[in-house]
Amino acid sequence: MHFTSEQRLDDGVLEREFSLGETPGTLWTPESAAPAPLILMAHNNGLPKAEPRLVARARYTAARGYAVATIDAAGCGDRRSATDEQARADLRRAMQAGEPVDEIFESFIGPLVENAVPEWRTTLDALLELPEIGGPVGYSGGWTALGIRLAVVEPRIAAAGFFAGGYVPRAQREEARQVNIPLLFLLQWDDEGNPRQRALDLFDTFGSKEKTLHANLGGHTGTPWFELEDGCRFLDRHLK
Repeated sequence: MHFTSEQRLDDGVLEREFSLGETPGTLWTPESAAPAPLILMAHNNGLPKAEPRLVARARYTAARGYAVATIDAAGCGDRRSATDEQARADLRRAMQAGEPVDEIFESFIGPLVENAVPEWRTTLDALLELPEIGGPVGYSGGWTALGIRLAVVEPRIAAAGFFAGGYVPRAQREEARQVNIPLLFLLQWDDEGNPRQRALDLFDTFGSKEKTLHANLGGHTGTPWFELEDGCRFLDRHLK
């Protein structure tokens, strides 16, 4: 892992850009002498690590005493290929025309998850070698499909917060039965791009004995800010 830049932010959080092979990432760490628990934070379905909502969540979480890391895995951010861009164009065209989009999502999101998981696990290996980072590890993000797969294959992840705002391929909906860690699931009740019943069915499918559903009125980007506070309290219960 090679750090390429760093800056101390107004809230005392240290923000560092890094590279790990071809994978670029950002790490936020709190002002603390003790090793901090680690949160892996991903935005929805290939959006960049510099997306403002992700950065705001990461900084808030780091200020609460966590190390927070995100990456642009293959197909995400600036690493999107011509094939990725064509899939997104096909998706936009179908949505504007009111056509079914599930199969486009399947062909697009499924491979994205498969390609992203190894890079996230390699990044996790490298992060846990840093002296300022300890365990345990949590996952928090809008990319629920990625989070499901990581929760299934990565035993170091002890708790997860998912946002029911992105398409979850059929493979990950089936894998959700194997997720058994404590889980917080956020649902926007009026999310125009995410059928409510599908999200409720996914919540029901999770195998976790401790799982909590928070539902709020409003569309996709209308999640109340207090859910970030509640999310950190959830992480505090399970990671500190």
